[in-house]
Amino acid sequence: MKGEGKRNSKCLAYVAVFIVFQTIIILVFALTVMKIKSPKVRFGTVAVENFTPSTTNSSSFDMRLVAQVAIKNTNFGHFKYDSSNITILYGGIPVGEAVIAEGRTKARKTQKFDVTVDITSDKLSGNTNLTNDIGSGYLMLSSQAKLSGKVQLMKVIKKKKSGEMSCTMTVNLAQRAIQDLKCN
Repeated sequence: MKGEGKRNSKCLAYVAVFIVFQTIIILVFALTVMKIKSPKVRFGTVAVENFTPSTTNSSSFDMRLVAQVAIKNTNFGHFKYDSSNITILYGGIPVGEAVIAEGRTKARKTQKFDVTVDITSDKLSGNTNLTNDIGSGYLMLSSQAKLSGKVQLMKVIKKKKSGEMSCTMTVNLAQRAIQDLKCN
């Protein structure tokens, strides 16, 4: 009879340790793998492909930017996003737009692709700041994009998430290069 009681208490202790161990594993899993974060959308590099100042008006231009867009997915499930737009702005006024086609970024990966943006100053007629900026040789531009989609974990859990990009850049018109690219 004495041996049976000891065995029962040992069995209960093992079951209790197993339950505590399983609870810890589930808690760690829930706090790391199941925590779904928004993806990060950024410009990698931006190159000025053409810059053509207007011959008739000193305050107008046409330019083509080739930008590398990076979508960083830190989740343990893939991020499937819808088609979206990147907008380039000068002084808060849109001067160019490019389409980001719908796609998918794998789990814990960074997807990179190039986007071409044609920029024109046609919408900025009469802007005295533009004349001054072109005269100084530096043009301040900003960009905005919002990528909306779903993160899918284990083909069961789907959570809507979106990544936003807001970058500023200075275009050196003499060198036809981007300086001071900063993304938030």
